[in-house]
Amino acid sequence: MGKKSRLARIILYQNIGFLTVILLCYLDELLKLPSLIFSEHPFDFVYRRSTLEMLLFLAVWLLVNKSTRRLLNRVRQLEDFLRVCAWCRRIDYKGEWMPLEDFMEQGFDTPTTHGICPDCLREKKEALARAKIAQNAEPVTG
Repeated sequence: MGKKSRLARIILYQNIGFLTVILLCYLDELLKLPSLIFSEHPFDFVYRRSTLEMLLFLAVWLLVNKSTRRLLNRVRQLEDFLRVCAWCRRIDYKGEWMPLEDFMEQGFDTPTTHGICPDCLREKKEALARAKIAQNAEPVTG
């Protein structure tokens, strides 16, 4: 399942939730549930009140929906960053590490972030291991 479909499901669930709340409020007034539950006195169906409630819910729904879409677009943007090896500047593009120059020749307009490619990681680990061995091999003078 792709990132876009997961993010679209968030919007769908949010919209279903708001529609359910609006429908329940309307049915509450239409079926006179308060009179069935709390007393023998029937309540009058006040269209103005239920309409006002639904309009308020719609206003909140639109605000929340706009905020959610903005946040999900930001998440999608952050997930689309490319990794750049901080040592050799090669780019991880679709699982292949290529030189920065080759990547830029392709004309991509994508923001970047830093990481370390497997080759540089191996080199740095080997260099660190050699430095530790050299440090332990030095004679102690006292």
